[in-house]
Amino acid sequence: MVMGTAERRRAPRDAGAAGPATGAGPGVPDHDIPAPGRAVEGSDQGRRGEPQPAYRQLWTDEPARRRRLPDPVRTAAVRAVLVVAVTLILAMVAFLCTMAGSWLAFPMVIGSVAGTVVATWGVLDVWVTRQVWNQRHGVVSMPNSTARAMRRERRRARRQERTAERPQERIRGRGGAGQLSHP
Repeated sequence: MVMGTAERRRAPRDAGAAGPATGAGPGVPDHDIPAPGRAVEGSDQGRRGEPQPAYRQLWTDEPARRRRLPDPVRTAAVRAVLVVAVTLILAMVAFLCTMAGSWLAFPMVIGSVAGTVVATWGVLDVWVTRQVWNQRHGVVSMPNSTARAMRRERRRARRQERTAERPQERIRGRGGAGQLSHP
C-alpha cells in the first residue's frame, strides 16, 4: 500500500523502521524527505530532542554566466529581434501566398524585401550601438580608446584640484583656531 503525504504524517512511526516507502521511484526527490544537516521544527524526532534535517530548497539562485547588456544595446537588440521576427513572418506569408496563387503574393514579397532591408539595418544598429557604448565607457582596452583619453583627462583634473587645495590647507593649518591676529 502506498500512502500519500497526509497519511504518512498521521501514521505512527516505529523507532527502528526506516520510514514509509513511496511509489515515486528511485532518483525522484520527495518533498517529505529532509535534506541532511538541517533541523525541522515540530517533527516527531525534534520533540524527542534529536534535530531532524530541514527540507531542501526548491529554488537555488546561481550567478549569471555573463554580464547584462547595457541599456542602449539591449534596447537595440530587442528592436532588431522584433523586426527580424516580423520579416520572417512576412517571408513565410509571401511564400504561402505564392504557393496558393493568391493575389496577395506580390505585396507580401515586396514587404518581405523591405523588411529584410530594415532587419539588416536593425542588426547593424545593435553592432554599432555596442561598439559606441564600449568606446565611451572604456570596456575595450585599446590605445586609441576615447574612454582612456577621458579617464586620463579626469585624472589630470583631479590632480590639479588636489594641488590647488594644498596651499589652502597649509594656510588653514598655520592660522590656529580662527584668530585674526597674534596676541
